[in-house]
Amino acid sequence: MIDRKINPDEILKKINYEERLKGRGHLKIFFGYAAGVGKTYAMLKAAHKAKESGIDVVIGYIEPHARPETKELLKCLEVIPTLNVKHKDISLNEFNIDLAIKRNPQVILVDELAHTNATGCRHLKRYQDINELLNLGFDVYTTVNVQHIESLNDIVSSITKITVRERIPDYVFDNADQVELVDIEPEELIERLNEGKIYAPIQVRNALVNFFSIENLTALREIALRRSADRVNKISEKVKQNDTASYFTDEKILVCLSSSPTNSKIIRSAARMASAFRGEFIGLFVETSDLDNMSEEDKTRLRNNIHLAEQLGAKIETVTGDDIAFQIAEFARLAGISKVILGRSSSRRKYFFGKSPLTERLTSYAPNLDIYIIPDSASFSYSSNTKINIKSKITLKDLFISFCVLILATIISFVFSFLGFSESNIITVYILGVLITAILTENTLQSIISAFISVLVFNFFFTDPRFTFNSYDAGYPVTFVIMFISAFLTGSLASKIKRQANQSAYMAYRTKILLETNQLLQQESKKEGIIKVTAIQLAKLLNKNIIFYNSEDNQLLDPIIFSPAEYTCDTSKFITSNEKAVAQWVFKNNKHAGATTNTLGNSKCLYLAIRVGKRVYGVVGIALENYSLDAFENNIMLSILGECAIALENNFISKQREEAATLAKNEQLRANLLRSISHDLRTPLTSIFGNSEMLLKDEEIISKEKRVQLYYDIHEDSLWLINLVENLLAATKIEDNTMILNMKPELMEEVINEALRHIKRKSINHFIEVTSSHDIIFAKMDAKLIIQVIINIVDNALKYTPENTHINIHTLKNKDMVLVKISDDGNGLSDTDKEKIFDMFYTVNNQIVDSKRSLGLGLALCKSIISAHGGYIYVKDNKPSGTVFSFTLPLEEVNLHE
Repeated sequence: MIDRKINPDEILKKINYEERLKGRGHLKIFFGYAAGVGKTYAMLKAAHKAKESGIDVVIGYIEPHARPETKELLKCLEVIPTLNVKHKDISLNEFNIDLAIKRNPQVILVDELAHTNATGCRHLKRYQDINELLNLGFDVYTTVNVQHIESLNDIVSSITKITVRERIPDYVFDNADQVELVDIEPEELIERLNEGKIYAPIQVRNALVNFFSIENLTALREIALRRSADRVNKISEKVKQNDTASYFTDEKILVCLSSSPTNSKIIRSAARMASAFRGEFIGLFVETSDLDNMSEEDKTRLRNNIHLAEQLGAKIETVTGDDIAFQIAEFARLAGISKVILGRSSSRRKYFFGKSPLTERLTSYAPNLDIYIIPDSASFSYSSNTKINIKSKITLKDLFISFCVLILATIISFVFSFLGFSESNIITVYILGVLITAILTENTLQSIISAFISVLVFNFFFTDPRFTFNSYDAGYPVTFVIMFISAFLTGSLASKIKRQANQSAYMAYRTKILLETNQLLQQESKKEGIIKVTAIQLAKLLNKNIIFYNSEDNQLLDPIIFSPAEYTCDTSKFITSNEKAVAQWVFKNNKHAGATTNTLGNSKCLYLAIRVGKRVYGVVGIALENYSLDAFENNIMLSILGECAIALENNFISKQREEAATLAKNEQLRANLLRSISHDLRTPLTSIFGNSEMLLKDEEIISKEKRVQLYYDIHEDSLWLINLVENLLAATKIEDNTMILNMKPELMEEVINEALRHIKRKSINHFIEVTSSHDIIFAKMDAKLIIQVIINIVDNALKYTPENTHINIHTLKNKDMVLVKISDDGNGLSDTDKEKIFDMFYTVNNQIVDSKRSLGLGLALCKSIISAHGGYIYVKDNKPSGTVFSFTLPLEEVNLHE
């Protein structure tokens, strides 16, 4: 029996993958090995069949065909108008993706999957147009030939001797929902070519000579059949992966990235090997100190090679160091790499006295590593432009430093000569001067010039005959040569070490920014703070303007621009309507676009979605213009954006939790209110109903005293209900912020007396005393509400203190406030009750409703009213027994003589 271990990560990965596929359209590719095999014809036949089944089918774009059979199939299908684009005074017709989306069919036919769009279209490549349609839920039929698949490009080129420029990434082909191979015999294809069914007659002869030979077509057909079979195998592998947790292999394929023109072939070979071994594909770039001196041509080629590796599914990594073999070996050891793919140009010895080949050094560092060398004759003709680290521009500052160091070395040498030191000591001084020059100046050429001039100065001042450039001793020329070589090597090594130190410092700085970002984001709890931290850190990292588009209610807000320190630039060009449209597209499609990309590449900024899964929290724009990020900068930038997305996700989840907690609290309050009201209203209403029913009976049966008592009970229960309703209405107004305070000076004595008049009937069994520290005290208040506060507190004391106890209301001035104390000498409150006594629906002993019919709203309402007046309310023990409720109100000085 097979023991299958369930891997939670794989299950989660599968669930996420299935979630991404929900709502996505289906892609069907009609696949052939050459033009003319009948791909478009087969696609149109399938479209007619779908239309007969009741499916809404339209033609988005079909390449013009002269074949009558194909033209006939076009007649009965709706065709979307093409997009007319001007390119170098030529009018081109391109697929109009916006019209296709607006038309909203079920199936769209788009011919030539590998086509490169003209400048002015949304995407650089047509497969990107199709991918957008798929993401929006449209089904797409399309066509492609085998020579257009990226990983097969070099193989096809070696067969046909023609390099195909229009290519698609392998994942587009492999991830298609259906691939239909359109196949005919090569002889039949050549026959169709001769009949003029593929190209115009004038092109037939040229095609037969260059491409349409039996050998070429047979080889291409074999590759197409094998590629189709490989796709079927990959589908089978996915099924097996779903059934067997341990099916994955441990193979990790590493390809070394460089600026070599042949590196693209190495990358494709490594991609095919990773696919064959079902292993992880990793692209490694070793950033040396010579990177800054690389020519623009090599830098562009390097970026293209890195992009190619990404397209073929490689995970790009960057390490730093001048010993390339050691860096590769260390990365392979730490990452668990099993196989390394190199080109021949990286493995051969350049010069007779040069370094050992890279493969030999790599083998010595990692003897257990499998190394594969891809042969390529073209590699021997390539020579990197970074072998001589010389910057073309020499500044006046460098010249001045060199001159000063040379003068200082000459003065010291004169002192040594006066003291009788040997010439070897003087030579050492000049070599030291060259070393100092190399350290202090920016240009490597400066140390070479300094070494040469130092030899001349030494010859002029310190060799016989002096003050001439002649020399009597036959050994001096050798001395001069050795002195120059020593000075040159010393200066070059110093410059190299300085560059390495600068490079290490820069990498450390970028890494520090990443770590600092993580710490700063952890300290931010608000969305605005998270956005500000992220934008500032990106500006520090890239030294570019950052344009941040926040989102709210699934809409982008106005952009916020963050500029690096001491950076002055016209930022208005980054927030034009076109730039905002690109940001909106990124937000809607959850993809990156803009400068340096193949989607809307004419914009000024690179736009990236800040996302977690399908949820996009905003869009960040980086004002790159003509600048391209290197691999390490790009990785750090993506890491910062990832940290930002996680922080925004946590903030979003936190808000959801707060809202859920608030809803739960409100629901609990509503339940408590309903439960309390249902209980508290039943008792007085039952009493009123019972008493009124008795009064409706024969009055002679009921005595006068009993009748008066019944009237009194009905009146008391009615007052209680009125008071309850008043409290509920007041609490509702305060909760909704709809209560309007009518603030004016009021005499405290009158307010207290009015409140006692309302509760006089309830206080017959208690002794209530009113005292004041002054004869006249005015407070600024809404008298009606403060009367309600006093009634609630006194009524609370009447309910919860024994009969014949005392209640005292004392008023005094306390600085600029009026302090009112309402004390009793009852049983008092526990410390727990004191903490919660002002909470809504809380009653003593944690009972929502008790025998005394308390709803638990009175004191909570008192707190809200006093807070609205700018005062505060609190409770404490009364000595020796009882409780004191105190509240403050703003003191109002009134001139009684006016």
